[in-house]
Amino acid sequence: MEDNRRIFGHMPDGTPVEEITLRGRTFLDQEITCGIITYGGAVRTLIVPDKDGNPVDVVLGFDTLEDYIAQDKYMGAIVGRYANRIGGAKFTLNGVEYELAANEGPNHIHGGRVGFDKKVWTVESLGENYVSLSLVSPDGEEGYPGTLRVKATYLLDRLGNLNFSYQPSCDKDTLCNLTNHSYFNLSGHGSGSVEDQHILLFADCYTPVGPGSIPTGEIAPVEGTPMDLRGEICNLGAPIGIPIGTHIDDGFEQLVLAGGYDHNWVLNGGFGSTSVARAWSPKTGILMAVTSNMPGVQFYTGNYLDGCPRGKGGAAYGRRHGFCLETQHFPDSPNRPEFSPWPPGAPIPGSVSCVADAARKRGPNRFTTFSFGVCDPEEVRRESHEPRVLRPIAPPSWQRKKEYDD
Repeated sequence: MEDNRRIFGHMPDGTPVEEITLRGRTFLDQEITCGIITYGGAVRTLIVPDKDGNPVDVVLGFDTLEDYIAQDKYMGAIVGRYANRIGGAKFTLNGVEYELAANEGPNHIHGGRVGFDKKVWTVESLGENYVSLSLVSPDGEEGYPGTLRVKATYLLDRLGNLNFSYQPSCDKDTLCNLTNHSYFNLSGHGSGSVEDQHILLFADCYTPVGPGSIPTGEIAPVEGTPMDLRGEICNLGAPIGIPIGTHIDDGFEQLVLAGGYDHNWVLNGGFGSTSVARAWSPKTGILMAVTSNMPGVQFYTGNYLDGCPRGKGGAAYGRRHGFCLETQHFPDSPNRPEFSPWPPGAPIPGSVSCVADAARKRGPNRFTTFSFGVCDPEEVRRESHEPRVLRPIAPPSWQRKKEYDD
């Protein structure tokens, strides 16, 4: 067995679960490591240098496989086939209605009762700084059509970037909306609340929700609401956003309904590689930038983290001790004509379009990159300037009138 590969534990049926440790360097030639377990393809550790060069583990996780099996927070895992919620636990594709497992009240969430987060993935290939995992989901599993094959690759490059990419293929048209469900705490996984950490989202709009956190179908502007997380830019050129806790308990209806932030933001870039978010810890100076080719991101502030087993090293994880940035297709998009196609000219959100024909049977590749650096809080405090609010250079493509509207 390679020196970056070890047995992490065994499933109740004896199936071994491995942990793969990826090693890379930052652009300052500092070490960065990432531990991934084959149970759920979960990111268990992510250790990056802080402003003083000290290593900080910035993701929540557990020390034993038994704790991963016991928890229900999707800790660090790949979720699918369809990340987030599908209202009424059903959808129609190609004129056929499919009923899914209802595992959150009447709705379907994160792939059902036994989603991809609860499966043992297979190691296909690996090196010092990358690993590719694979999984086969049979036709009819959790109600989805088609035998879906997924390859997930994690790459830790030499610029401090952790890259996720997903390659699905299927023998029928199906739904596939994969994301990573890591909980980040840039002050350290056991440091408590993330409400003092800063967040910036490159999004002018979001999708409001109703009961059960199912989208209403509206695309609402964030302007003038606590959902405006476009933040500020310091003169150093580093977007540092606003503290997560600034408006989280303001009494705004959407935040009350979800117990905090747990919504999908509409990324200004739409499909194609685009900036998603920035997050920053004033305590450690760690700055995380996110890019993706997905159209939306679910920003979740760990409102329901209470009840977790003890975390790594005995750390207590509680409410708002971590935040997620889940790049995705919009929730319930298969049932929302308002989101389809989104943005205009794109494929139906969530549809892999794996047509079983003689040509090719692959779905679109999806990727997300988490980049790490530092922005020293002392340098930020020394900057004296008038804050500038982030705005897109031009209206996002879906806001512009297209010829097909005529």
